[in-house]
Amino acid sequence: MSLRLTVLGTASPHPGPDTPCSGYLVRGGGAEVWVDAGFGSFAELRRHTDPARLNAIWISHLHADLTAAFYGFAYGGLTLPAPIPVYAPRDCASRLAGFFGRPDAGFLSGVFEFRALHHGHTVQHRDLTLTASAVEHDVEAYGLRAEAGGRVLAYSGDTGPCDALLHLASGADLFLCEADVDEHCKGEIDPVHLTPGEAGTGARMAGGVGKLMITHVGPTLTVEDAATRAASAFGGPTIAARVGESYAV
Repeated sequence: MSLRLTVLGTASPHPGPDTPCSGYLVRGGGAEVWVDAGFGSFAELRRHTDPARLNAIWISHLHADLTAAFYGFAYGGLTLPAPIPVYAPRDCASRLAGFFGRPDAGFLSGVFEFRALHHGHTVQHRDLTLTASAVEHDVEAYGLRAEAGGRVLAYSGDTGPCDALLHLASGADLFLCEADVDEHCKGEIDPVHLTPGEAGTGARMAGGVGKLMITHVGPTLTVEDAATRAASAFGGPTIAARVGESYAV
């Protein structure tokens, strides 16, 4: 029943040899949810669970990749007991259908049941509650607040600095936050990613964050440097997400 996070991928903007793009397995309250199906994360997911056991898939924005999962479920012997709910921004189904060159997404319905996210969207699977919060990005994007057994995991998704992020992270036992860029481009008005300092400052300003975990570190940074800079701004316990590691929230 405890809330646990397993890191399936942390890379940005493309996977590395041993590092898929952002993907996470959230387990708690008797449920298992795959969060942000980043490129390459489906293979890592299979190291940690049978994908057919998933209660849901939750996608923060449409830079995700469900093609491998579709092939696995539809043709690869990973038999689902029923179509799996996919909580994602609108147009996720049509985007995936377009990859297959299909004008209609109906052929996906035997595998995925798409449900559109919106700000404040809340759903419960067994005793795990998932709440979406709209954040600032260059496409429709959401952060996630997952709660089970009195513990709270907050996840930034992809976002620039915004008040919604502070509300999302407030009081979280673990705040999983992107730190994609070293610094913003000169004259950038509406940033779509965070620096490590902004991730740490956001954790501090949110209030009540127990621990900060840095992820989605871009190519202009090292993971170690990003975590160190975020820790300095936060002033509290800070770690870097590591692929394959599981953490109690």
